[in-house]
Amino acid sequence: MTIPFVPAVYPDFPEYSPAQDTHDGLVCVSDAITPMMLLAAYRKGIFPWFSEHGVFYWFSQNPRAVLLPERLHIGRSLAKTLRHKSYRVSVNTCFADVIAACASVPRPEQGGTWIIPDFQAAYTALHRLGHAHSFECWLPDDAGQWQLAGGFYGVQIGSVFYGESMFARRADASKIAFARAVPFLADCGIRLIDCQQDTAHLARFGSQLLAFETFRERLQEWNDVGLRREIGQGMVASNKAA
Repeated sequence: MTIPFVPAVYPDFPEYSPAQDTHDGLVCVSDAITPMMLLAAYRKGIFPWFSEHGVFYWFSQNPRAVLLPERLHIGRSLAKTLRHKSYRVSVNTCFADVIAACASVPRPEQGGTWIIPDFQAAYTALHRLGHAHSFECWLPDDAGQWQLAGGFYGVQIGSVFYGESMFARRADASKIAFARAVPFLADCGIRLIDCQQDTAHLARFGSQLLAFETFRERLQEWNDVGLRREIGQGMVASNKAA
């Protein structure tokens, strides 16, 4: 089976079919990555995963891990942290810093990053268009100065938020950001958070698996449903430990 090539001009991504998947989720390739390509791909449940030698590889996943915001689960340990730790969580205050940190902060069992400069440029341009958002967790250092300690970013189309990557420089920082961001997104009108991969980390927050056909139906319905209010920029939540 030939892997389809998608041009940057008027990108038309193929439909992903789990029944015909013979390449472990690989849907197509391209020689560029642009904001318009990202919007077209996400609408069909397709995302860019990595690039090699100037070729970008676009994937899908079946079943699909998703989180319904109303089913967010906060474990006992994290709930205690949210009550007793000093933190601030903001949205869209430093998108470029967040995606750069996602690319550079080491992760266990990962020897490198897929978020190369081309990816960072495309998502940052999408952020300027209002379709990519970052959430930041700020923790005080020993001198009491607030430092960017963790966070994540993703793509928003209609009432769907497509999570992409997170980072943590200090313990619990990305967890705090996610725990406070999900209710905020729900208040904005987000109905579905795409987690892509089925991980134990997200399962602890209450993620579940959907057959891709069901996931696609949700996208077709909710990608065209607008938010109740804009995600905007500013403070999402804060806590000052006694």
